[in-house]
Amino acid sequence: MEENLQTGRKLRPVDLARAHGLSTQAVRNYEEAGVLPPAARSENGYRAYAPGHALALAAFLALVPGHGHATATAVMRAVNRGACDEAFRLIDLSHAQLAEDRRTLEAVERALRDLAPAPGTTTATTTATATDPLRATDTAADPDGAPEPEGATGGGPGGRFIGPLARELGVRPATLRKWEAAGLVRPRRDPLTGYRVYDAAAVRDARLAHQLRRGGYLLEQIAPLAEQVRAAGGLEPLEAALGAWRARLSARGRALLAGAAELEAYLRAAVK
Repeated sequence: MEENLQTGRKLRPVDLARAHGLSTQAVRNYEEAGVLPPAARSENGYRAYAPGHALALAAFLALVPGHGHATATAVMRAVNRGACDEAFRLIDLSHAQLAEDRRTLEAVERALRDLAPAPGTTTATTTATATDPLRATDTAADPDGAPEPEGATGGGPGGRFIGPLARELGVRPATLRKWEAAGLVRPRRDPLTGYRVYDAAAVRDARLAHQLRRGGYLLEQIAPLAEQVRAAGGLEPLEAALGAWRARLSARGRALLAGAAELEAYLRAAVK
């Protein structure tokens, strides 16, 4: 491969640099890093590049937007030492990561759609009052596993204790405590009893966590999204963020295609 890349007219470092808006030092650094194959040397020690080096540089710069600098460097190093299978493995990993990111976005969008209340309904269907039958019969409502005391109001209309909310979601109260510890849900405490009270925002966060957990996502993957929902003040402001996320994924997919095209051009020249 290296012998084929050395054929053709000779190019100076500045020729490669100008073609891509780089410094000549950057070109030399890329050669030392293995992104470019070694250049031939003139009798006086000056580097003499060939069109194949220009293709290698173009391939590397096209790979960076889709794969990132580290992976693009590793791909070019593998190609230049003849380990194309390793290069293709690295490329596959980037495509697999993009596919996983798309699945995550789709899961988030599904979860948010499921959280949207139907017309004419409210999210506070089970309030924490002494007359609530779910609250009155729940026996694992507090961190100590004790039921809420009779007469506790839950901190106001629309608030829920842990037991009724756990029943609604079909999870154990311990699961809600685990989500709280992971930062997914932030219930407040009743000032009189000290028991957890889930207001409308906390119920929303619990539903979101529940949907994503059902989709197989880890707590540490859900926590940043829950924080984003809280920062946005609800679900509606996230529509723009999700649209931007989708656009970034599409741009990354196109960048992967562009990088593949330039790399293929380099590989074709190398095997001629």
